Amino acid sequence: MKNLLYTVTLLLSSYLCMAQSVNLIEHGKPCSIRGLSVVDEHITWVSGSKGHIAKSTDGGVTWQWQQVEGFEQADFRDIEAFSDKQAIIMSSGTPALILKTIDGGRSWKTVYRNDDQAYFLDAMAFSADGKTGYILGDPIDNKFLILETNDHGSSWHSFAYLPPAQPQEAAFAASGTCLQLTGSNPTPAFVTGGSSAQFIEYLSSKKSWQAIQLSLAHGKASQGAFSFTHGPDRIIFTGGDYATPNNSDSVTCISPKHPYKNNHQLHLSQQQPAGYQSCVIELSKASYLSTGTSGTNISTDNGETWRLIDNTSFNVCQKAKRGKLVLLAGDKGKIAILKNH
Repeated sequence: MKNLLYTVTLLLSSYLCMAQSVNLIEHGKPCSIRGLSVVDEHITWVSGSKGHIAKSTDGGVTWQWQQVEGFEQADFRDIEAFSDKQAIIMSSGTPALILKTIDGGRSWKTVYRNDDQAYFLDAMAFSADGKTGYILGDPIDNKFLILETNDHGSSWHSFAYLPPAQPQEAAFAASGTCLQLTGSNPTPAFVTGGSSAQFIEYLSSKKSWQAIQLSLAHGKASQGAFSFTHGPDRIIFTGGDYATPNNSDSVTCISPKHPYKNNHQLHLSQQQPAGYQSCVIELSKASYLSTGTSGTNISTDNGETWRLIDNTSFNVCQKAKRGKLVLLAGDKGKIAILKNH
């Protein structure tokens, strides 16, 4: 009976994977997109290199593009949008920048700037109401940079408790998803790479950080954990080695939702994605989508097994905060939609 159930599960999983496809809907712009924020079934924003920003208000059918005036050389690696009017963009590199619009992108206000070359911003995450947000940056003086806002991104300050970093450890500004907020009282958590692949989470009750080692490829500057997402009872971590994108060793692993309460019970997925992945999201209960330069993969069994559904290179995927729309984005201005058939 167990063998029969396992076979049926595999067949159902294969059918569901085959029933979805990645369809290109926009391409050709001279930029690499790494920032993607899908607000609902209609409103989506993307951000990328050379100061490029785009917005759609019809579910991705048409896009309004711009280069933010005065910031044509900025690399906007992450974006957080709240409506068709309000959005915040974050640049990686020097200067470190955070810009905000409240008029749909017609004007942008610089709400944070730091010209110190030590500052490199990686990712941004906000609470559901948009009031509280955090930005993660690479380590300075052996501590990860954490910026915090409590006024919807209008002003930013250093977080009071900065997590320690190991030598040659950093975070990846690959998809804006190495940082997430967790818990009912949202607090920051993030994943790292380089010399170590770790999951590092702030415990507000103790005003301290806890870290666990992830069983993902690490040891080189191009390796580590790049993204993670929370499911109902687990956390899915993904990454690998962007320098060898077709290497599928130790790309995705799984932990219980509260790893510190479960003796750090981590395990690799039984069947790995087809190479390096820079982003992973939850689609629905037990169903997850990941993407990267090696292609896009789907799992319908809580991340245990993955199947390649498209071999096009993308950097990021996101599901609507309110709705079912799922989009992907990557280099050369590529934007795609995940279709169910």
